[in-house]
Amino acid sequence: MGGCVSISSRSTCSSRSNEETVYPSCFGIDMFGRKRSRKTFSDHITTLQHLSSIPSRIYTNGRSRSSCVFTQQGRKGINQDAMIVWEDFMSEDVIFCGVFDGHGPHGHLVARKVRDTLPVKLMTFLHSFESKMNESSANCCNRNAKSDVVDPEKGILADDKVDLLWREAFLKSYKAMDKELRSHPNLDCFCSGSTAVTIVKQGSNLFMGNIGDSRAILGSKDSNDSLVAIQLTVDLKPNLPREAERIKRCRGRVFALQDEPEVQRVWLPFDDAPGLAMARAFGDFCLKEYGVISIPEFSHRILSDKDKFIVLASDGVWDVLSNEEVVEIVSSASTRSSAARILVESAAREWKTKYPTSKMDDCAVVCLFIDGKMDSESDYDEQGFSSATLQSNHSGNAVESDDGHNPEPCLQRNFTVRSAEENDPNNRIPTDVEANEENVANEDQNWSGLEGVTRVNSLVQLPRFSEERPRP
Repeated sequence: MGGCVSISSRSTCSSRSNEETVYPSCFGIDMFGRKRSRKTFSDHITTLQHLSSIPSRIYTNGRSRSSCVFTQQGRKGINQDAMIVWEDFMSEDVIFCGVFDGHGPHGHLVARKVRDTLPVKLMTFLHSFESKMNESSANCCNRNAKSDVVDPEKGILADDKVDLLWREAFLKSYKAMDKELRSHPNLDCFCSGSTAVTIVKQGSNLFMGNIGDSRAILGSKDSNDSLVAIQLTVDLKPNLPREAERIKRCRGRVFALQDEPEVQRVWLPFDDAPGLAMARAFGDFCLKEYGVISIPEFSHRILSDKDKFIVLASDGVWDVLSNEEVVEIVSSASTRSSAARILVESAAREWKTKYPTSKMDDCAVVCLFIDGKMDSESDYDEQGFSSATLQSNHSGNAVESDDGHNPEPCLQRNFTVRSAEENDPNNRIPTDVEANEENVANEDQNWSGLEGVTRVNSLVQLPRFSEERPRP
């Protein structure tokens, strides 16, 4: 978890037939996959103007060639979770997956913005590195066997250099994503943000970047041929000593409320707000000067034949199900295309059983099957999913527009996030998103005879700033 695993060298520069385009693999592996796509980077840039029309990119309930995805709205308001599977990402042998859990007044908009933009930024940086590698291809292919393994200038193993390049691409793309959110003209991320757990699978290589408390796990066979759960990412919460230490060094405060002593939160130095329940996130700029960061924890793993599937999910799943339970549910699903839906439904049942007086959190799941095999089309049709069109699930999720954009309201800071009602001081006509929030709130009143209280909110209360206090 969270550590880098070096890559075993698999190839060196070699001559190919004139009919095959060769991209140098001077650093142990071809950085973008063994199978090269005919699609160029400029083609991707052109297509990215219409992300929702990319056939290999799914971001709503459904399935792809090797995965299934599903999200269900909780009982707190509009669904703030988002997810994506992007196959043929840069090349035919590369898959990008991500789950994003928004929080705060505009968390749903932040999560969707990150879902749409972060993969593009990662692609841009990877393409930049690829161009640099191609420029040095002549020197690479003229080196002797020893120089193919070791960088003569720095003495760095080729495998380690690949790891460093991927690490740098993740770090730069996350940094650029947070910078774009800060300067977004219409989306106020001052007290809104999102987690992100993202993976790039390239052949047997798995690269991961993570901020916040969404999680990725691996279902794998052990020496006894029993399926076990391996946690791939660490939940980056303020209760981790290293995270708490950084926040306190930056004058942020970390403590738990009396009525939830098990939940450590991040607070401003001068106000008992906002009470963020994670140590790293996109957005949340009210806390960025006080120790909350958007730097991802990067890790790299080599997949083996024993590894069967990867599950990415928001904390709505992990709050009620263990890693082992998730692996068991996914492995025992009647069809692979239904695994994500069955997992979310299992989490929903657990919420009602374990926390009957609490409002269920949003849940989002991505199940990626490593062997790339899915069910037959007849099995898929029985599930009633569609990856071609965006649809509402049975819990009443808001329907996104085709381009993935939604109204972006202005932030009203002085209210408690726990409240189910929000005042509209401008008395303007509510947007579709706001109307959906109101419907969900009304529906929630009839949900249970017991008063529903949120078990754990990502934020407790929005800060109140005096007019003379400058905004960070």
